[in-house]
Amino acid sequence: MRYCCLCTVVFYNLVTFAMQENIGQRYAIRFCVELNKSATETFASLTEAYGDATPSRTIVFKWHKAFKEGRESVEDDPRCGRPISSTNDQDVEVVRAVMAKDRRLSVSMIAEETGLDKNAVHRILTDHLHMRKICAKLVPKNLSVEQKSEPVGNFSGFAGKTRN
Repeated sequence: MRYCCLCTVVFYNLVTFAMQENIGQRYAIRFCVELNKSATETFASLTEAYGDATPSRTIVFKWHKAFKEGRESVEDDPRCGRPISSTNDQDVEVVRAVMAKDRRLSVSMIAEETGLDKNAVHRILTDHLHMRKICAKLVPKNLSVEQKSEPVGNFSGFAGKTRN
């Protein structure tokens, strides 16, 4: 999906603001630990100060415990695990070939046939092939006038008839 420059800047600023607010709240938790406040008192103070933007009780207690045990950093630890896989042209072509054979396949069926992750298949279908699901058939998002006038399914006997 493509975004305009303004949308990208606004999104970046919102994410940055949210991260800064989390960091500020962690500094507040760390300060409460230095004052020997309990985790319950710390949570109450944060709720009073931040209102609805307060982290959950579980998160506050987790950070309180970490600072009490000697943690210094308020930054998140690096996480293990695999990042979202990047989509390459080869994967897009594999999914395109499967879709050319049968457009009625579900995302799960395509994932099983191609060996790709379901999320990757969905991302390829929507972002790269610009398709969406209509009546159990994946079709291009932007249909031509002729495509819009054609029946979606193979309904012999029903094509062209209208309901009264």
